[in-house]
Amino acid sequence: MAKYLIVGPSWVGDMVMAQSLFKALAAKDPDAIIDVIGPAWSSPILARMPEVRKAITLPTGHGEWGIATRRQLGKSLRPEQYDHAITLPRSWKSALVPFFANVPHRVGFHGEQRYWLLNERRKLDKSVLNQTVKRFVSLGVEKDQAYPPSERPNPELRVDPNNQAKLYQTHSLAPDRPAVAMMAGAEYGPAKQWPLEHFSELAKQLIERGYQVWILGGPKDVDDGNAITEGLGEFAYNLCGATKLVDAIDLLAAAEVAVSNDSGLMHVAAAVGTKVHGIYGSTSELFTPPLTDNKVIHNLHLECSPCFKRTCPLGHTNCLKQILPEQISASIANQ
Repeated sequence: MAKYLIVGPSWVGDMVMAQSLFKALAAKDPDAIIDVIGPAWSSPILARMPEVRKAITLPTGHGEWGIATRRQLGKSLRPEQYDHAITLPRSWKSALVPFFANVPHRVGFHGEQRYWLLNERRKLDKSVLNQTVKRFVSLGVEKDQAYPPSERPNPELRVDPNNQAKLYQTHSLAPDRPAVAMMAGAEYGPAKQWPLEHFSELAKQLIERGYQVWILGGPKDVDDGNAITEGLGEFAYNLCGATKLVDAIDLLAAAEVAVSNDSGLMHVAAAVGTKVHGIYGSTSELFTPPLTDNKVIHNLHLECSPCFKRTCPLGHTNCLKQILPEQISASIANQ
């Protein structure tokens, strides 16, 4: 029985995709113990992954060095006597906890001169490991099987039916209408955000066809949610900031369809089996696809995209503006 300490990523979508690694480790050794270090927000989502025994909260902010905190956490984990540590981020600081925990085998990709922190450093061959999920899973197999790994199981988050029922009641959702969830947030930057007026027009068309529409997101997305739902009537719900991440898991599982920018919640929707309509502009589905067969990708593949920029270098964001609501509405109608 192997015992793993895994340093998880700092973004929602990446943490969901990391479940592919956890599933691959559990498939290889059903008795494996897998503990995952992550930010505080990740604990509820890790609790929905059957392969993970324990979520360990790293009490530092995003981008914070916190060397003393990482040393203290690492030393506190020494009694666990982990066999292996897998460090998914490529930063120097991310490799500190396994080092201070005295984990004998510590693997990760080359990055930020981590020579004495990791005792197995692998080259990140981006031409072979051309997707985030491939990179994560490759660190869980022997080097001669890692470029690329042969098995990449899709994430599957557990759903809580009791919480689903509670959410319907709390937010007065319509029990007799199929739901379309929309995720309009763009924390990375506006170059990943389908226009709000497009979301609103699509919501209008879907409500007229008998759907209810839920806008999901965090507190920063409340104004965007209001802009989308304004004037659309009782079956348009702005739930941004009104639900926790774990609630979003259950709501997305209850939805028939999810329409989303390339975002963390898009990957959550994929992991609960909901039909995903993923909208790509400045990014590419070749690198971070929703890990499900139940998906439709909307990407115009303009000459200028993907640019992977936070804001459009040309100032027009045509890669997103020219994906029309009618196109996605028709695609949903034909699914």
